[in-house]
Parts: sequence; structure tokens; C-alpha cells
Amino acid sequence: MNARAQSFPPFPAWSWHVPEFFNIGVACTDAHISTEVEDRLAMIVEDDTLGTVTVTYAELARRTSQFAQLLRKRGIVAGDRVLIRLPNSIDYPTAFLGAMKAGCIAVPTSTLLTVDEVLYLAKDSGANVMVMDHAMWEQLAPRIVEAPDAKLVLLSGKGKHIDKLNVTALDLKPALDAITVWSAAYATRANDPAYLVYTSGTTGYPKGVLHAHRALIGREPAAKYWFNFDPDNVDRILHSGKFNWTYVLGSGLMDPLYHGKTVIVHEGKNDANTWTHLIAKHKATIFIGVPTIYRQIIQKTSTSKDAVPSLRMCMSAGEHLSDDMLAAWRDRFGMEIFEAVGMSEFSYYLSQSIHRPIRAGSAGFPQPGHDIQLLDPETLKPVPHGEEGMISVPESDPGLFLRYWNQPEETAKYRHDGYFFSGDYARIDEDGYLWFLGRKDDIIKSFGYRVSPYEVERVLKSHPQVADCACIGEEVEKDKLIVVAYVIAQPGEKVTAEQLQSFGVQHLAAYKAPKRIYLATDFPRTKNGKILRREISPVIALSAS
Repeated sequence: MNARAQSFPPFPAWSWHVPEFFNIGVACTDAHISTEVEDRLAMIVEDDTLGTVTVTYAELARRTSQFAQLLRKRGIVAGDRVLIRLPNSIDYPTAFLGAMKAGCIAVPTSTLLTVDEVLYLAKDSGANVMVMDHAMWEQLAPRIVEAPDAKLVLLSGKGKHIDKLNVTALDLKPALDAITVWSAAYATRANDPAYLVYTSGTTGYPKGVLHAHRALIGREPAAKYWFNFDPDNVDRILHSGKFNWTYVLGSGLMDPLYHGKTVIVHEGKNDANTWTHLIAKHKATIFIGVPTIYRQIIQKTSTSKDAVPSLRMCMSAGEHLSDDMLAAWRDRFGMEIFEAVGMSEFSYYLSQSIHRPIRAGSAGFPQPGHDIQLLDPETLKPVPHGEEGMISVPESDPGLFLRYWNQPEETAKYRHDGYFFSGDYARIDEDGYLWFLGRKDDIIKSFGYRVSPYEVERVLKSHPQVADCACIGEEVEKDKLIVVAYVIAQPGEKVTAEQLQSFGVQHLAAYKAPKRIYLATDFPRTKNGKILRREISPVIALSAS
């Protein structure tokens, strides 16, 4: 931003250094070989079934190189897509980083997604390789023909082996062990495609967001102005999320590995005590979560700072952390929780920082290097302090995505006139603090997840007894939003809220499926018949579940 905070000295100037050739897989693994980092633990996975599993940087460099060579050996070439549907495990960075070392495009997906959803992503991305566990393969194998570009399926863990004529299915571990010699990593340019993430779209279908290898360089300011990595000690970062989520993919995987830190993740059931137990057990110095996790720790445990003496930094993103929760955390742990705001297209770029006092409710400041502007979308001019403007990112920022996958019109809609127009609105106060106002669309943020109402509605409308429906977020407690749906049945049809809720669970990821169903007779609408979601309330409902 052009205006600087009045009460504080300006942040130091930032200079970008983007080389011609750069590869995320190499930067997170091979770059640490023959340094003091080589034998350091890169990752610790606490698995309820497998126990504690670890990998050093040297081992991860070898595994990712083996994975890249396995792809080459099977005829997979640079630019091919590698869809990954794995739980938190050592196999995750092996596949994600290994795919990029082969010059391929990694496609991370959630283990919460149903077979229908995974097949949609596989078809839309044109995935040539799919990496998953045996349990998912047993469900997906009978329908693998619906992913016409798939040539190779790599299976993590143990389970039943199912062969299909149109693809080759291999157990990942023995396939990697058989690779003893490998070629150098593919020489990708910094602007080459690296990974493809899917986000909730406004069409009812997820939208692919394609990132370049330079995206990792674009997040370097966060290491200093959000993470506050300790340059003199080895930070250990515990993240409460899953690798597939862009928030975790960056802050819990790529960024720490790029900087030679140790990542700690959990796989399995968890409760409020899980996170403080893992912090203490592994001497984590940084904890990253979502507001829901912090709320659970405060409300359901009596743990205090004495139980986690190694912890020096707490971070949060995904949804707004309430003022009450921040105050409760300060009282209990004597620490701040530093928030950040990001998006699938640009990762985290606004954050609170140790360099400025936290103002509860504010998103903090744009990190140095990110010349964020609040623009009037009509005039494309910056708005004055205190006024609402659209958060806009210069197209020269290395952290910005390349394009929307197979959607050139959508890309042109948001990337033009030298900026990416995020659709997110904010205002900046007289001291330079930015106050995030959110989107002027209907995307629902529930427990840190972004849920497209259009996607939920598309699924519910496929039920033969549903005539129309509308999905919204419903606040059940302060700063606690759940996904709910209002449904109008077909004339003469009788369907219960329980039946529709079960249908949603069967066809949608758990975080997308409506937690409540209301049966309705009509919706508030515009003159053109468009549903006014913001005017919907339980008053119009006949019954609810």
C-alpha cells in the first residue's frame, strides 16, 4: 500500500530474487543435502495406527527422487498431472514434491472427498497418475474408467490389490524400493506450473487454481513477518490440519521444509488434548491451527503454558479468531495468536506480526514485498483510508497464481489491467491496519473450510424429490458458522429432512454436507427470480433436522 502506518516506522524494503530456474521439490529437499540440515528430521508424523514415523531431509530427498524416477519409468512426462489423495503421512511429501521434481503438476485433494468428487477432479485436471491409499482404491477402482486420462495408480499402505485393464496399479513402497538409480530433477523454470489446487467455485463445481514454482518464493515474506522463524535455532512446527488444504500445504509443508525446519503432523482421531500433548512431546516451538482448535483447547482442557514450555509462537488462519478467544488465550498461555488472511490464488499475504501490536479484529498488515492495493473496482483507483475497497494484487507478485485451470474467461475476469482482483473487500485505518470485510458473494466459511453453496445445492437438487434448494451459513454461536440447506420438495412428494441430510453425507465431503436441513415452501427472491440467500431464515421453514 502507498500509505504507511502513522504510528509506526515503515517495514523494511523488500527485494524479490526470482531465478530463471527453480523447482519446489528440489528447494524443499535436495537443496539441503551436504549442509547441516541434511541429517535433521524433516517430518514427524504421529499416526494413531502406525505410531511415530519420521524422515530426515536426506531420506526425503532420496524418496522424492525415487518417486520422480518411478514416474519417468512408467512413461509419465513433464506437465502430466499427479492427483494425490492421501492422509497425513511421509508418502504425502514424497508424492507431492516428487511429482514436481519430475516436472509434473501435483494435484492435492482431500481425504474427505467422496468417490464422485475425486473422479470429477481427476477428469477435470486430466490426471495421468493417482496416488491414494488402498481403502480409497477399493471404492474407486470399479469406476476408474471415469478418469479417462489415468494411466498409473500408486497405492500407499497395505490393503487389497485390485488390477484394472486400463491402468497400472502398483504398491508404492516396493515400487520406490526398486528404484536405485535416478536422473536429476527436471529443470523447471520459476514460472512453470507446479501444483493445481481446487477451491469452491461459484458454478457448483470446484475450480482449479494453477500455481507456478515461484509461488514458494512468493511466500518468503511470511517466513519473517508471520512465522517469525528463529534463525539461530531449529524451529519445530506443529500444524493441526491436513496437507491437502492450501493453508497447510504452505505453512505446514512447503514453507518449513524450504527453510530447513521440522514439520510435525497428526493422523487419526483427535481431541482438544491432542495438540498440547504433541507440542510437549516433540518440543514444538510453533503451533498453527484454526480458531476452532484454539477454542477447543481453551474450553475443553485446563492446559496452560507450563505444560508446553517450548512453545513460543501461535498462528491462525482460515476464519476470523474472535476477540474473546484471543483474550482467553492470552490469559491462559500468556501468548498472542497471530492471524493471517490468504486465498487459494495467493496463499497468505496479510498477517499480524510481532513487529506491530495486535489490534483484535484486524488482519494486520500486508507483508513486505506484497504491494497490496485497495481499489475501487469501477475506477481501478485506490480508495481513501477508512473506505471499502477490493483487495487487489499486482500481477508482478511472484506469489500470485498462474491461471484458473481450463477456464480462460474466468482468468480474464479476475486478472486484468495489471492486477488480480480478489473479490475480497477490506478497509485500512489511519494507522495502516487492514480490516478484512470478506467477499461480496455467498461463499461460506465454516470451521476454517470454504464451502460453495452452489456445489451443495447442485448435489441436493440431484435428489429426485427435490424441486429447489438454497444453502447458507447459519451462526449457531458467536463466530461459529455451520452449513445448512433449505429445501423445497417436488409437488406431491414427501421427503424428510433426515433423508436429505443422509443424501448430502453420501455425496459430499463431510465439511460440505449440510449440518441442518430445513424444509421450506418458498424463498425470498429478486424480481428476476434469483434467491436472496441473505434474507433466508428459519422463519420460512416447515421443519428442520
